[in-house]
Amino acid sequence: MFMNKHKKSWLPKQFLFRLTFLNILIVSLFIVLSSLAIYNTACFLVEGMSGAKQKQFNSTLFYYLWIFSLIAIFIGSIIHFYLTKKLIHPLKRLIESTKSMQRGNYPESLEVTSSDEIGQLISNFNELVNQLKVNHEHRQKLVMDLSHELRTPLSNLNGYLYALKNGVIEGDETLYQSLYKESERLTKMVTQLETLKEWDYISKQSFSEKEKIAIDQLIKESVKMFYWQLKDKNIPVEIHTECAEISMYKEGILQAISNLIDNAIRYYVGMGSITIEGKKLENEYYVSIIGPSQEIPADNKDKIFERFYRIDGSRSRDTGGAGLGLSITKEIIEQHHGKIGYKPSKDQNTFWFTLPL
Repeated sequence: MFMNKHKKSWLPKQFLFRLTFLNILIVSLFIVLSSLAIYNTACFLVEGMSGAKQKQFNSTLFYYLWIFSLIAIFIGSIIHFYLTKKLIHPLKRLIESTKSMQRGNYPESLEVTSSDEIGQLISNFNELVNQLKVNHEHRQKLVMDLSHELRTPLSNLNGYLYALKNGVIEGDETLYQSLYKESERLTKMVTQLETLKEWDYISKQSFSEKEKIAIDQLIKESVKMFYWQLKDKNIPVEIHTECAEISMYKEGILQAISNLIDNAIRYYVGMGSITIEGKKLENEYYVSIIGPSQEIPADNKDKIFERFYRIDGSRSRDTGGAGLGLSITKEIIEQHHGKIGYKPSKDQNTFWFTLPL
């Protein structure tokens, strides 16, 4: 048998009236007890007076104390009701906003009129609503972008397989290679999404695998992973790094560096070399990857680290990019309390990041 969620009470339902009613009881009790104490003390002090005068004094004192008590209770109740109503008014607005959220809406930010506990509560509520709104917008954008990115390779695969099934075209090595690349791109995209999801929530976890690593050696290790790719495209690489040990999650930073190098190779244009620099500054280590590349428009500068963002969609599809590498890199660096950015140039692009020493 289930118990009622809210027990019945003899007090008024609304919080304002409940609080005022309880306060009136407490104040009334205090005033009555004080009046009785004053009355008894005064009566004791005038015991030497004649009977008629003492009786008149007692009745007069009792009358004035009674009138004083009623006036004090009445005025005190009105003042308390007004102050309490003013105090809980922000809570009423907060309740209305939470009801709006229950209906699936995002209310406007509430005005913060004080710096006390209620003001802090409203301020934190505003931040919560804004964060939920941003998360909702990002989630919607992610779903739209993901459906857009998956549609093209799936349509290509479906079209070719349907044509093969119905004998419209005959399979050859070139066709099979094309189909394989499309399926490989889909697999890579899903893998990147899983990685991005992992780093979205890693801030809530402890870095149990965080350790002191020589960043200069890690950079060289990353470059070695691209040896055959660099050799195949005949791209020279220059490495200039200073020695330093940094507390980090090795696999994460290794992936971040690899993503930036892969980006430099993927969009390499020209005859120059890709230059990787590592400098030990006062409180941080600065890493930059500089490579000849197509100029990135100024209005795209702040968007290049967004998920699925690509400057030229067709060019990125040709090179196999899904627009997730830089987003993953940004997430990893920020979870290490570092910074990441981009410096534009006419004939080369510089991606950089810093890690605290």
